[in-house]
Amino acid sequence: MHYQQKTNGEKNLKFKAEVTLLVVAIALFALSMFCYSYTDTTQPTSTSAGAGAEVKSFTTGQLYPFRSIAIVFVGIASLSMVTASISYSKKTKPLSPLNP
Repeated sequence: MHYQQKTNGEKNLKFKAEVTLLVVAIALFALSMFCYSYTDTTQPTSTSAGAGAEVKSFTTGQLYPFRSIAIVFVGIASLSMVTASISYSKKTKPLSPLNP
């Protein structure tokens, strides 16, 4: 088999791509955390007649309007992390316990 050696420029470019994928994944995880926990407080609330306490009459979709977007962001971030780790693992040679 014939293997071509990669130049330093190609290695640096691949390293930059892996780091960029990881940074994008971290940013998407942070954004999804915000979107998942964001609550919409602009909806009107209805008051209970007996106790006088406010009762929010929302469904989960109305109270947390961006949860579905957050789940998409988590999926994209996970794919980005898996892609970067597979790229990195292909670049490194596996360590064999039999060969010191």
